[in-house]
Amino acid sequence: MLTRRLDEAREAWKTKDAAAAKKAHMPSGSANEQHTTGRGKYIKSVIYGGLDGTITTFAAVAGVAGAALSPGIVLIMGLANLVADGLSMSIGDYLSSKSESEYEAAEREREAWEVENYPEGEKRELMEIYEARGMSAQDASAVVEIIAKDKESWVDTMMVEELGIMPNDESPMGNALATFLSFAIFGFLPIAAYVLALFIPALKSAQFTLACLLTGATLFGLGAFKTTITGKSWLVSGLEMLFVGGIAAAAAYGMGLLLGGLA
Repeated sequence: MLTRRLDEAREAWKTKDAAAAKKAHMPSGSANEQHTTGRGKYIKSVIYGGLDGTITTFAAVAGVAGAALSPGIVLIMGLANLVADGLSMSIGDYLSSKSESEYEAAEREREAWEVENYPEGEKRELMEIYEARGMSAQDASAVVEIIAKDKESWVDTMMVEELGIMPNDESPMGNALATFLSFAIFGFLPIAAYVLALFIPALKSAQFTLACLLTGATLFGLGAFKTTITGKSWLVSGLEMLFVGGIAAAAAYGMGLLLGGLA
C-alpha cells in the first residue's frame, strides 16, 4: 500500500507548501487515507459529454433564435439533438474505449508471453531503454534484474517503458454511461428556459436571454469542475471554457441570422 495521500499531495503542490508535501508522504495508520485513483476516472467523459451537449444544444437554440423561428422548433431540435447526439457520442465513446482496452490486453498478453519464453531479450530491451536515458550499463542491469524477480511487475514495466501504455482500469460501459448522462443533463439546460416558458408564460419574452445565461453558467461550471483534478485556477479554466463555447454559440446564432430568410 502506498503511504502517499494523493489529495493532500496535490493540495500541497498547488500551495507550494513543502511541509505539507512531506506530511502527505508520511506513513499513516488510517486506512481511509490510502491512495486511490478513482476520483478522476470518468472526468474526461463527463467534461467531454457535458461540453458537447451544452454547445450543440445551444447551437440549435441560437440558430433557431437567429432565424426568428417558432420557440416550438427550438424544443423539437433541442430534444432531438439530446437523444440522437447523446446516443451517438456515448456509443462512440464505448467503442473507442473498448477498442483501446482490447489493444492494451493484447499487448500485455504478448509481453507476458515474451517474458515467459524469451526473458533474455526482454531484459536486454529494458536495459537499452534505461541506458538511453543516461543510466550506466551496470546500474541498468541491476535495476532490470530486480524488476525481473516479479513477472507481473516486469510485464507492467515493459508495458509502460517499451510501449508507453499506462495501466487503465476504466470501464468502456462506464465511460459511455458517463458521456450520455453528462450530455443529457448539461445539454438540457440551454432548452430549459423554453420548457419553463410552457408553464410560466411570463418567461416567453426572455427565454432566449435566459437560455444564454444558463448556457454561460453551465460552460463556466464545467470549466471550473475540471480543476478538481487538474489543480489549475477554477476562474481561468471556467472563463476559458466559457470563451470556447461562446465562439461556437455566436457562430450558430450568426448562421441563423444569415440564413433566416430561407425558412
